[in-house]
Amino acid sequence: MPSLIVEPLNTHHFIMDRDDKKRNKNIGKNFMCRLQCMFSHSSSSERLSLEDTQQWSQSLERLLESKYGLATFRNFLKSEYSDENIEFWLTCEDYKKIKSSFRMSSRAKKIYEQFIKAESPKEINIDYHTREQIKRNVKTPTMHCFDDAQKIVYGLMERDSYPRFLRSDIYRTLLENLAADATKG
Repeated sequence: MPSLIVEPLNTHHFIMDRDDKKRNKNIGKNFMCRLQCMFSHSSSSERLSLEDTQQWSQSLERLLESKYGLATFRNFLKSEYSDENIEFWLTCEDYKKIKSSFRMSSRAKKIYEQFIKAESPKEINIDYHTREQIKRNVKTPTMHCFDDAQKIVYGLMERDSYPRFLRSDIYRTLLENLAADATKG
């Protein structure tokens, strides 16, 4: 009697695996289309390529330097409800470009309220000492007042989110689809 129960489960499991693979393939194709539509103004030489996508696995820095890589990584993190680190890191990169001291002061307070302050909407995972140092820095902000927190967040992404991304269905399916497209010509 137990063998009757096991056999239908195995068959069902095989069908689910096949369906999952088909669904993942479609997810990858749909995601590729969305990415290319997001950047449709790009010339054909800037289109998403297998070689560029493979290079994302070399380092987090390489991934973030690519507009497609960054967009893919952000979508992956949003799908995991853990996009506060990349959002903070990008916000800090933009913050460093501010020239006006008035704008810098205003923006520093917003960044503190959104990412640094305990219980903030997108609170990042940093130690108490760093949080307190930033609290003091924001009173007289400089271009570098978030550098320590940004380094911590980058390290967290490099050790945690980035390896998960490289193992994710989104990334693997994207690679598979680009490889299949490359062999088609």
